[in-house]
Amino acid sequence: MSESEIEKKARAGMVKSVEFLKDELRGVRTGQATPGLVDHLRIEVPSYGSTMQLRELASISLPDPGTIMIKPFDPSTTKDIERGLQSSDLGITPMSDGKIIRLPIPPLSGERRSQLSNSVKKMGEAQKIAVRNIRRDVNKQIDLDKKASKLSEDEADAAKEAIQKITKHHEDEIDKLISGKAKEIEAH
Repeated sequence: MSESEIEKKARAGMVKSVEFLKDELRGVRTGQATPGLVDHLRIEVPSYGSTMQLRELASISLPDPGTIMIKPFDPSTTKDIERGLQSSDLGITPMSDGKIIRLPIPPLSGERRSQLSNSVKKMGEAQKIAVRNIRRDVNKQIDLDKKASKLSEDEADAAKEAIQKITKHHEDEIDKLISGKAKEIEAH
């Protein structure tokens, strides 16, 4: 494998880790209404015979900063969506008038804020570990290629240095995401 192929492989894996974290963080409640809190929830819809994401079943809007409004595309799925929201780990009771579901977002207590901040830090640390594991695997591949004389000593050293820079960049990106989300949790 050439240096650039090794770097591309490492970068692709690390980008996936960062994207996964971004998706996870969208679902973390901050005390302020946001569609990202519910749009990824999986809802069991027996009449359709499958499980679907909420964004595929309804339009999600914010009539005010403390409320999420969910309007099902098919009114017959309203009860299924309600059940899905109640069984989710959001801890918010949906209010329905039969056509529209409202989710009032209560303010977070100090204890809950600290729990969420710790949870966010753990999510970030898990993705940093994933990034470091990719670095470890790529460095092993570089060592194997060097041993098999596919890479010279200088090329191997340069590749490892480049991988370390890529790793540092992605770890910094994860740190920014985590600190941004922690500030968001503390602010609302």
